[in-house]
Parts: sequence; C-alpha cells; structure tokens
Amino acid sequence: MTATRRSPGHESGHPDISKVVLTPSQLQAKCKKLGARITKENQGRELILVVVLKGAFMFCSDLVRHVDLPVQIDFLAVSSYGDSTRSSGTVRIVKDLQKDVLGADVLLVEDIVDTGLTLAYLRTMLLDRRPRSLTTCALLSKSVCREVEVPVEYIGFDVPDEFLVGYGLDYGQRYRNLPFIGVLRPEMYRDEPQG
Repeated sequence: MTATRRSPGHESGHPDISKVVLTPSQLQAKCKKLGARITKENQGRELILVVVLKGAFMFCSDLVRHVDLPVQIDFLAVSSYGDSTRSSGTVRIVKDLQKDVLGADVLLVEDIVDTGLTLAYLRTMLLDRRPRSLTTCALLSKSVCREVEVPVEYIGFDVPDEFLVGYGLDYGQRYRNLPFIGVLRPEMYRDEPQG
C-alpha cells in the first residue's frame, strides 16, 4: 500500500501556508538553547532586553523564560515593511523606549534579520545612547539577503529567502498567532508584485 501524498499546507493545518519551516518543538528547543548561552555569557550582568515589536514578542516571551539573570524588558516599535513582503529600507520609529539605556547592558531581540538595514539603524540609534554593551539576538537570519553586515551575536536559525509567517511574523498584521513558522502561499500576497 502506498502512502497518500498530502497536499501542501496539510502539515500546518492552515490553508494559507505551503509548508512548515520550523515546528513549535524546534522553536522551543532553540529558545532554551539560546537562553542558556545568553545566561552563561552574561554572568554578573543585569540585561535590558529591548524587544523589537511586533514581530519579536512571541520569541522574546519564550526566550526570556530561559535567561537565568536579572533582566528588565522594554519595547521598541519600528516600521520598515508596512504591509509589504519586502523591507523598504526606510526605518521609522513608531514607539521608542521608556527606559534610559545609558551605561546598561542591552540585548536587542529581533525576529528576523534579512537585509540588515533595520538592524544597522537600530544599533546606531542605541549606541548613540551609550549603553555599556550592546548585543543582538535574532531568531531568524536570511543571510542570503544581507545588504549590510551587522553583528548578530545570537542567531536561532539561518533560513532561506522565502516569505515566512507565524510565531510573531506577519503579513498585513495576520498570521502572528501561528505556533510554527511557515511559508506563506504566494497567492496570499494579494496583487503585490514579487521580488
């Protein structure tokens, strides 16, 4: 008896997803591993986790449970995509930090680094505020898309250049609540030209 071939998206249970790239268990295991490494490499420090909204909120909520250090959390919201599938390269601060990071050990928490333009802008902005240290933790890296080299000390997964949603990542503010990361079907991009 031959196995029945499943239709794309079947494994996710979501009709808009063509395939699952990272399962919930893979994401949780990576958060645990990254949290342990951050803990080990930052002994004796109190970290301020600067979470880049909205994409990194789910990642950070799971990551921070595995960081066994005194931490504070603050949020920064930027816009570089709008409702597009590609970064515009123009970064706009939508919500600034409430805390002063002068002299602090800052860990910037990002969902995904692709071109590097947004991260380069955020690092420059934060370094201008003179923290004692600044490191970055990104769940995903699309290194193949990098236009500017930026330091990312903690990387969860290097992923291919596909349009990913779920686990905080969105398209048009949808799909953030999916417990996995998957590839959005191209026909869901509406009439937007690709590439």
